[in-house]
Amino acid sequence: MHFKRDGKGFVRQAADRLARIGAIGLSVMTIYGALSGAAQAAERLVEAGEGAAERLVETLIMAEPGDIVRIGEGRIELTEGLSLDVDDVTVKGVGNDKTILSFKGQSGSGEGLLVTSDRVVLEDFAVEDTRGDGVKAKGSDQITFRNLRVEWTNGPDANNGAYGVYPVSSRNVLVEGVIVKGAADAGIYVGQSEDIVVRNSRAEFNVAGIEIENSMRADVYGNVATRNTGGILVFDLPNLPVQGGRDVRVFDNDVHDNDTPNFAPRGNTVAMVPKGMGIMVMANRNVHVFGNRLAGNGTTHVLIAAYPNEYDDDSYMFVPRGVYVHDNVYGEGGGAPDGEVGSIISEISGTPVPDIVWDGATKLTEYASWVAAEDRIYVAEPEGTTFANLKIISNMLLPWGWWPDKDISAYAGSLPEPAPVKLPQDGGA
Repeated sequence: MHFKRDGKGFVRQAADRLARIGAIGLSVMTIYGALSGAAQAAERLVEAGEGAAERLVETLIMAEPGDIVRIGEGRIELTEGLSLDVDDVTVKGVGNDKTILSFKGQSGSGEGLLVTSDRVVLEDFAVEDTRGDGVKAKGSDQITFRNLRVEWTNGPDANNGAYGVYPVSSRNVLVEGVIVKGAADAGIYVGQSEDIVVRNSRAEFNVAGIEIENSMRADVYGNVATRNTGGILVFDLPNLPVQGGRDVRVFDNDVHDNDTPNFAPRGNTVAMVPKGMGIMVMANRNVHVFGNRLAGNGTTHVLIAAYPNEYDDDSYMFVPRGVYVHDNVYGEGGGAPDGEVGSIISEISGTPVPDIVWDGATKLTEYASWVAAEDRIYVAEPEGTTFANLKIISNMLLPWGWWPDKDISAYAGSLPEPAPVKLPQDGGA
């Protein structure tokens, strides 16, 4: 390297030259990095056939950000669960009735597919007969489940996996166009997550069709929940890391004929759900149930209830706060109340059980005084809709002089509706 003395000092020239070289070097590195990244992102095809299970496992392990892992038509028999821990990957089949990942011979008890990375899309394939959960995402951001089918082909069975589509501790969750059958807990379960859309999906022959639990900001719409034990549940439970589930909209769903006997293993929370439950809201805040079509649910179409069991969690609020039920369409229902919950309700309300039932539980301090407007239960339904507040605290404290309140007009009012959920992977901010 040679430097001339031409007005600039020798040291200054050297510094300028090195700076230019450095800049060029950085540019080259940047270009190389971009080209390298572009070269690494690829479509990786896994065809069914001999050795497909091993090739699929290897492909998911070796995937790079930006890859599309395509799975061809056919059935792939797997004995171990799959996992994906790479961001920005799409796993795509050719249809949920054509690309089938069968775990009927699974030796472990884990999930069929576990995702622990961000901005992942899973679409157009089926997962069958996992020993544990079907498809699970844990700690993911911008996770999309689209046009999947998760099914236990032997039908309802306590030995089936608990959850079909199962995002937990995640953000920006999109579940659309999925079908789930036979889950021993919830077909579509979103737990301890935030910013959620569950739409245009179908849940049948599960204990709970769709469940939103301990989660914030969820839109559940355009779904069909039928032939489950309970159709759509919005719960908050104690002793979970995330508390304060709130801001949930359940609207424009078809929730009908949920008539499968409860087959959850004993001890599971959903084991208390009676056959014939349409929509159940328990211990959650600011839940709006509107524009749904409910029919053929033998216990009741809508139940609003407090958490009924003992618990040790100072952060937990056991009663629902701010629930607004309005403008739904009700068909026949309430004619076959089931189980212990059904018996408690029907002994107070009579049979058929009203379309909407609130157990009437509040904190004792509120029972003796008043409940803030934003924490109350509001009902605004078409004429002819039946309703009962069971006034369960009066039932316990004043068994000789109380009766349920069936005057639906006493619950008139409304609550401000939560803003629609917008997801980054769905055109939102």
